[in-house]
Amino acid sequence: GFYIQVEVDGNDITWIMPHQFTTPPPTNIDFKVMLSFLEIYTTVIGFVNYKLYSNLNLIYPPKPLDGVFSEKSAVYYGDDIYRERLESLNIKLAEVETPEEEETIDEELLTADQSLEDLVKSQKEEEKFRNLFKGCKFFLSREVPKEILILVIKSLGGEVSWSSDVGVASAYDETDSEITHQIVDRPSQSHQFLSRCYLQPQWVFDSVNQQKLLPIDEYVAGCLLPPHLSPFQKPHGYVPPEQVELLDRGQTAEEEPKAKETDMTPEDKRLAVMAMPKKRKVLYNKMVHSNKKKASVVTKLKRKREELDEGRESKKVA
Repeated sequence: GFYIQVEVDGNDITWIMPHQFTTPPPTNIDFKVMLSFLEIYTTVIGFVNYKLYSNLNLIYPPKPLDGVFSEKSAVYYGDDIYRERLESLNIKLAEVETPEEEETIDEELLTADQSLEDLVKSQKEEEKFRNLFKGCKFFLSREVPKEILILVIKSLGGEVSWSSDVGVASAYDETDSEITHQIVDRPSQSHQFLSRCYLQPQWVFDSVNQQKLLPIDEYVAGCLLPPHLSPFQKPHGYVPPEQVELLDRGQTAEEEPKAKETDMTPEDKRLAVMAMPKKRKVLYNKMVHSNKKKASVVTKLKRKREELDEGRESKKVA
């Protein structure tokens, strides 16, 4: 599935959104037991959603604005289609009328190592990221994963629509001249508009992970995609060449603290280990074993990457 992480009130929340076409459920699992947990989590999520909707001055359960659905359309569509149109995220929801309050920064909540200028700068960067796709008008082809792309694009200020044959509540057709990006997953298109870019879905996800709109040259339809870099990668261990290239281009990342250089010879180290107390020696041996294990994993990944690059080079030559 798709791993999604958001920050809500300063807390990072990560969940998995399954693929549209999932694998058959296993037969050796008793789903009746799991259904009892599902009822608990469904109730808890209801309270969480109510709080989040209230923070955004929205009514929960969600309702459309007055006049969005006429009585005739409500009767025609029925309850299932009515709910599907609400879940499409393309319908404006009813809001709770509250007086606007000017946002202020409580300087007492600042940490010791955080100044007011740093907080304002971080808020500006966060606001810029929230509007990453502002001004972009997307159209989704029928072969791409619709739900996850709609969630990502709408969350970051973009407009998105799809064919009415794929789902209800499409905002505009494929022939709209204002569309800037069309997301496809086929190498060629029967008809192309010169006023838009035809990109593969990975461009959207990579742009979100890098928090900026990436160049489209490597993501156009039919091109061999670059490796998808995980945003959850730890700062130590194996670093893919593509990640190193991004860091060299000016990406800000925390540098690992450099180990202090010592002039100890191997014999001095061996004597120092022998002089350690028993508890410290056991801890030291565990640390050495862990470092060797991490080094072997890094070596294995580098070797696999070299084999992959050699295979690509041989295909190009052939």
